[in-house]
Amino acid sequence: MPRVLLVDDDEPTCEILAASLSSEGHDANYETGAERAWQRVQSDDFDVVLTDVSMAGMDGLELCKRIHEAMPDLPVIVITGQANLETAVGALRAGAYDFLQKPIDTKLMIPAVARAAKLRRLDREVKRLRRALADAQRFGSLLGQSSAMREVFDLIARVSESDASVLVTGESGTGKELVARSIHERSRRATGPFVAVNCAAVPPTLIESELFGHVRGAFTDAKTARDGLFVQADGGTLFLDEVGELPLEMQPKLLRALQERRVRPVGATSEVPFDARIVTATNRDLEAAVADGTFREDLLYRIDVVRVELPPLRARGGDVLLLAQHFIDKIGAQDEGRDDRPRVQGIDPGAAEKILSYEWPGNVRELENCIERALALARLDRIVVDDLPHKVRDFQPKHVVVSAEDPDQLLALDEVERRYIARVLELLGGNKSQAARVLGVDRRTLYRRLARHGLA
Repeated sequence: MPRVLLVDDDEPTCEILAASLSSEGHDANYETGAERAWQRVQSDDFDVVLTDVSMAGMDGLELCKRIHEAMPDLPVIVITGQANLETAVGALRAGAYDFLQKPIDTKLMIPAVARAAKLRRLDREVKRLRRALADAQRFGSLLGQSSAMREVFDLIARVSESDASVLVTGESGTGKELVARSIHERSRRATGPFVAVNCAAVPPTLIESELFGHVRGAFTDAKTARDGLFVQADGGTLFLDEVGELPLEMQPKLLRALQERRVRPVGATSEVPFDARIVTATNRDLEAAVADGTFREDLLYRIDVVRVELPPLRARGGDVLLLAQHFIDKIGAQDEGRDDRPRVQGIDPGAAEKILSYEWPGNVRELENCIERALALARLDRIVVDDLPHKVRDFQPKHVVVSAEDPDQLLALDEVERRYIARVLELLGGNKSQAARVLGVDRRTLYRRLARHGLA
């Protein structure tokens, strides 16, 4: 319940306004003097202050000014009996969030208080997220507080101390290269090079030369000799991304290089030693690839000494808002000063709810893209629902989360029923008679529930 403090030296007015606010679900309090209100604000916690201007002793504008200087995130709404330009300018200079004219119209007061309370909640959420960002475990650019990510961080910390080969698995966009960089930066090889290559992006005819190098004249365009990535990574870490996409004929050569710690450049007659830590990554099921003959089992054993499995973003609970705030700060800092729009500070509660409920098939990469788009479209100091892509704001989850570590993922009973009815109808092709039988209700009851849940 938003806590509101009313300040007016006319007690009956305070009682009437407090009753109106209480009827709308606010926790309404009042003081009949600005001095007492100032003491109360310093010792108590309020979401909004409404103060009259004309009072004996300290007036409302002075109270507003003190509150704004001491607690700039506490919105103050000024009430005045003189709606003139001078009073409005004075209220704004004192730091007022809004001002209302006497006699108070509750139809204007209630929405004004609700907007101010919403702003206060947003400010608090932004501060909470920024504290969480400061406190969150960071491994390089990896960020998260969920139990799934804490397990990943613990494994990274332990494996970084050795030279064992690491296989990083996870869906596209989960941050597999960030894991590889984090392992490198925490290892004894941190001062050496970190060399990364996407195996799927190199043409099959060039992959051997790219990895092992070549001598002059080895092929038509080989005008000079060139070290391969294994030798370039000497003393550091070689990261082979999308290793599951390596051509089958290249896999035994890679296996030999990993076993012997030596490579033979294309066209050379002798081998070259290398000393590099090997980290590989894939979004494929390599065990299934072994079963269907597209990946060598012995190579899998060689690269999969320690496996780090990155969870998808949808399994990381509140990390999604933590990451969203991180991208707001990061991208906002880059764009600051480019136009006259207010800098976006955080996420509106409605938009946060949409971001939490979306499943993020593109994971962290998709979230960053979404936040960048929202910042480009935002016209307020926060991201609102309309700033989000259609697929995020219109998303309706089909699955009900029952087992969850994050309480924010749990659903109200009505929402569970709505999603279940919608899923049954989808599976039955919209046949309401069959749906009623499956749900164990008659058709009239089903129609009432469809209407109640907006599914009719």
